[in-house]
Amino acid sequence: MPGVRGQYGSLSHGTSGGVARFGPLGPLRGTVQPPPDKSVSHRAALIAAMGEGETMIEGYLDAADTRSTLAAVEAVGARLSGMEEAGIAPEVRIQGIGLRGAQAARIDVGNAGTLLRLLPGWLAGQETGEWTLDGDDSIRRRPVDRIAAPLRLMGARLECREDRLPPLRIEAAPLSGIEYELPVASAQVKSCLLFAGLLAEGETRIVEPLPTRDHSERMLAAAGAEIERGDGIVSVRPASRLEPGEIVVPADFSSAAFFIVAALLVPGSEVRLSGIGLNPTRTGLLTILTRMGAEVEIEPEAECGGEPSGRLRVRASQLRGTEVGGAEIPLAIDELPLVALAACFAEGETTIGDAAELRRKESDRIATVSEALTALGATVETSEDGMQISGGGGLRGGAIASHGDHRIAMLGAIAGLASREGVEVAGIDAAAVSYPGFAADLAALTAG
Repeated sequence: MPGVRGQYGSLSHGTSGGVARFGPLGPLRGTVQPPPDKSVSHRAALIAAMGEGETMIEGYLDAADTRSTLAAVEAVGARLSGMEEAGIAPEVRIQGIGLRGAQAARIDVGNAGTLLRLLPGWLAGQETGEWTLDGDDSIRRRPVDRIAAPLRLMGARLECREDRLPPLRIEAAPLSGIEYELPVASAQVKSCLLFAGLLAEGETRIVEPLPTRDHSERMLAAAGAEIERGDGIVSVRPASRLEPGEIVVPADFSSAAFFIVAALLVPGSEVRLSGIGLNPTRTGLLTILTRMGAEVEIEPEAECGGEPSGRLRVRASQLRGTEVGGAEIPLAIDELPLVALAACFAEGETTIGDAAELRRKESDRIATVSEALTALGATVETSEDGMQISGGGGLRGGAIASHGDHRIAMLGAIAGLASREGVEVAGIDAAAVSYPGFAADLAALTAG
């Protein structure tokens, strides 16, 4: 990432082997359209590969994680166009192999946890073949027992290290539909079981303790799958074919969230965001921030690929502490680190609970967020399932490490803009996992 100088000072990105410093540069102004949605992109590629004929995906995210998914579907036999070394084209075309056409392969998932947890559902129900899924050091620490247990109940043949960690070996087997109550709300486990249910004998029913993101259900239904939803239960019946046809990917709300919080925290800021996916199972952050006093205007637009979308206008606001937990957690799980950051600038205390899932992300985000904010001058107390932040004082600044976690890297950058002395982020390159253009888009807003 090149160094960028704006009218308020300088941003030095990507120097010293992925170390960058982000300092207070004055108000953020302008309009930004974040990159395409990572969650939707993963699912689009997988469902396109399961489909019959060619599927055109408009706006596929060009990032490390989503490239891993394209490489995975290519490894099992799908044919791709639009993926080049220089970058992914605005339109990606995938020639599907059908629901039961995946060929045996060793698959490197890189750092893509979504790929690691969704793909096995499809592969487990194939008629023949063996697959091994492995990835980087971070992936090897991310448990797969939550998908392995229900897949085995369906008849899947799986092996993993210590019975819970990658590499994950899958052998094709006949599957039977089950009713499964998720012990923890998880869209990834739900999606994995929906994929397996397409190939199983009989209906598969998944009982959710709390609502989670529903991109898979929307996309599968649009492709012709028999999906039913209601009363906390999602069900799927076996399918003979899927025909996705065309999938349009909206801008990623989780990427937009960094600019939303930056605009709220940096005095005098006003930022507009366009084309943002506003699926209600993803936008819990807006509910939380509004309760904290955030000034956010939403202008709905036409649906984008079956997903609600719209424009946002965000102005700097005085925030107050709040309590976050229960049903809000799965609707804002990826944005909870930003809630903790905002809480440092809010009056009073903010408590985040019921969020033990944060410990199973790219890093233990309860530990890494607490460590980062404490290093920058915040007062944070952690628990097994969350944290308590004492607000009112903002952040002094200092230095943090991303721990290879893209969201911690970008959180550090936003913290730097809102801090008094600036923040040095070691491992800023991790942002490229989901948002390769993050530094450039941030610099455009600080350029006046």
